[in-house]
Amino acid sequence: MKKIILASASPGRRGLLSQIGLRFEVDPSNYKEDMTLNMPPDKLAEYLSLGKAKDVAQRHKNSIIIAADTFCVLGKEILGKPGAKENAKIMLQKLSGKAHSVITGFTIIDTETGKQVSKSVESKVFVTNIPEKDIDDYIALGEPLDKAGAYAMQHRGGIFIEKIEGDYFNIVGLPVLPLVAELKNFGINVLEASNN
Repeated sequence: MKKIILASASPGRRGLLSQIGLRFEVDPSNYKEDMTLNMPPDKLAEYLSLGKAKDVAQRHKNSIIIAADTFCVLGKEILGKPGAKENAKIMLQKLSGKAHSVITGFTIIDTETGKQVSKSVESKVFVTNIPEKDIDDYIALGEPLDKAGAYAMQHRGGIFIEKIEGDYFNIVGLPVLPLVAELKNFGINVLEASNN
């Protein structure tokens, strides 16, 4: 069977693929994301995931590459990873008490045949009103710095989430159901693959 390569260092994505029993290797992409490109958010997410997948595809023959890009959209503003504590605080203050979208674009490339597909999934997240002290305490943990929108719903950031609409796994970083459906088109049956 072809090797499956996850083009991401994201612990969330690694965890999701492991959870469904997929055997894969990790080779993070060096692709530089440009969040300022003038595209609709869903197309931007697909475009960025394709860039990551193509970068890693050059390094692997006869493999299936899976790449993804996740960010939050509040109104017309795209919120990626904050990187710094000050940015995380600004993002969490903006999201407090509001609903926003989480969009994940994913790409699958078969490096042997050149076949590729890019899709995107959108979920809605409703954030409770977060007291400033809670924002500061959460940032002090270091958790939000490398997470889109400055929170990890599957970890401690989940205490700020009132409800979601749509795909939970998409918010973690990889929409499992659409991904599994697309993998079948590439000859990968997740239930069979996990038994080999």
